[in-house]
Amino acid sequence: MQYYRKQWVDPASPTVFAAPPDGYRLTQMGWAVHPDGLRQVLHRAAATGLPLVVTENGIATGDDSERLDYLKSHLAALALAINEGVDVRGYLHWSAFDNFEWSEGYAPTFGLIAVDHDKDFARIPKPSAYAFAAVAATGRLDCAGRAITPAGT
Repeated sequence: MQYYRKQWVDPASPTVFAAPPDGYRLTQMGWAVHPDGLRQVLHRAAATGLPLVVTENGIATGDDSERLDYLKSHLAALALAINEGVDVRGYLHWSAFDNFEWSEGYAPTFGLIAVDHDKDFARIPKPSAYAFAAVAATGRLDCAGRAITPAGT
């Protein structure tokens, strides 16, 4: 399954969706950040009786500390769902690299690794990449805040 945001429905809207209410933190895409929604959706999907894999989850932001907060809060929601009995077999962050979004171009930056479009497309890991690597290696969320630089630097 994939999860990015909480969304509101407005039947009177031509798009059927409403803007998020005031007070919600928004991504570069204008999406409302709501970590507990991941836990809720995992429970709904678990009703199928099948094991689950989160194949996409991430935030478009130019502020990597915000990406790290998003990652930690959503992984905490995932951990809570697992502790509540949901059979989650894996989690993939979207995206490894800042990429081209079809309707938005290169403006939204989802990646754990920046891509320098002016310098031979050089790849530059962000602190969130090292934090996610630490969580993946240890299975522990509490190491994410300390793992913000590459080993040996």
